[in-house]
Amino acid sequence: MDQENGRCPWCGTDPLYVAYHDQEWGVPERDSRALWEMLILEGFQAGLSWYTILKRRENFRAAFRGFDPGQIAGWGEDEVTRLLADPGIIRHRGKIEGTIRAARAFQEIEAREGFSGWIWGHVDGRPVQTGLASMAGAQAQTPGSVILSKTLKQAGFGYCGPVITYAFMQAAGLVNDHLLSCPRHADVAAMAG
Repeated sequence: MDQENGRCPWCGTDPLYVAYHDQEWGVPERDSRALWEMLILEGFQAGLSWYTILKRRENFRAAFRGFDPGQIAGWGEDEVTRLLADPGIIRHRGKIEGTIRAARAFQEIEAREGFSGWIWGHVDGRPVQTGLASMAGAQAQTPGSVILSKTLKQAGFGYCGPVITYAFMQAAGLVNDHLLSCPRHADVAAMAG
């Protein structure tokens, strides 16, 4: 734990990671496109650290044209080849092709009922307040993330196992896992509305 302010210890002291913790992590996100971007980036993180993705996030945004699902859904082998040659991102064919499939799945869900509402329906529209007193109580997955994972896979998403979906739920504010001692806990809890 940051001795000076009680900040969640996982972000360490690197300014980029601290800024992510203090400004983004756990803030309830309701924008469908932004939620989709967050989910895709969590999938790219599989097998790596989130810090690796965070350092390359702007490169990902440029390479994936602002994470516009409408544009990405129409991509094919030419775009896959372009992305596999881009040293600014994680060059993993399966994850790149999975992103294109996920863009198509996103479009179907968005047209049918709205992606944001569909995602938030997994927590009845309100962030879960876990009330973590210490990192010892932190979980890598929950029954809710298992259900979300299965639902995403059925919809056509890949790289969305229950650990990845729980990390997504934490990042997107579906779950408030800031420690009770962290100044951001109360701030994020107040955003639950």
